[in-house]
Amino acid sequence: MGVRDAPDSNIPLLLGCDFSSRPTRKKPIVLASGALVGHRVVLQQLHEFFSVNDLSAWLSSQPTWLGGFDLPFGLPRELVHTLGWPQDWAQCMAHYTQLSRESIRDTFAAFCNARPVGQKFAHRATDRPAQSSPSMKWVNPPVAYMLHAGVPCLLKAQAYLAGVMPLPAGGVTAQAQPPRVALEAYPGLLARELLGSQSYKSDDPAKQTPERLIARKHLVHGLELGSARLGLRLKLSHTLSGVLVQDASADRLDAVLCLMQAAWAHLQGPPHFGLPEDVDLLEGWIVSA
Repeated sequence: MGVRDAPDSNIPLLLGCDFSSRPTRKKPIVLASGALVGHRVVLQQLHEFFSVNDLSAWLSSQPTWLGGFDLPFGLPRELVHTLGWPQDWAQCMAHYTQLSRESIRDTFAAFCNARPVGQKFAHRATDRPAQSSPSMKWVNPPVAYMLHAGVPCLLKAQAYLAGVMPLPAGGVTAQAQPPRVALEAYPGLLARELLGSQSYKSDDPAKQTPERLIARKHLVHGLELGSARLGLRLKLSHTLSGVLVQDASADRLDAVLCLMQAAWAHLQGPPHFGLPEDVDLLEGWIVSA
């Protein structure tokens, strides 16, 4: 980058994460890292992690960052209340993350089975504006397990989880911002702004069609033009653009969409980073919803 493209030294490293609760060599956790130059988000690198512990270690090794992570930070208040779990977020997460995945599945299935058709799942307040899956869903996608694995990962990295953690003593300002700030992101929210209901990805090779390839090209081009309401333009190399377009699962593109949301949150600034001031600290909120 030339001098005009040098990021402000006061801006933290920006991250976007496409998270997996069970990463593998074939489908790793993908992290996009970048910098903000004016209203341009410069994609610098794509990182891959094959275990949640490796991701946590890398996050811990970076002195300062602000990241958008594609995983829920909290459970629906209705669910927590019905189950009789602690309604303080930290206590609730301490209880939840000690449960086995089998116990979570059985508990949530029993909750759903006791409810009428069409109202099986409890939802967070953020689900409607974001059009996101309920955070208690344990299959297709298994976001309940992503919460189960992801929140401890972020806590281990000593991140401040905006939207679920109370403001630190003394508040949060540009001069006194936690060194590592994590926000709940959702790539589908930004993708729908640019593509509508058009699908751009699939993990099923039989569904990795030319139409989805074209959709990814349009999505990357829209991000470069700054066509979304975030008011940000993506800047990336021709090589990285090709990587995003050719990845039929779109894990890398989803990480970049989360990076864009993180950049928007940084511009909104502390103490709320663009989240509603009255956000339910038990449930959390998806950034830019």
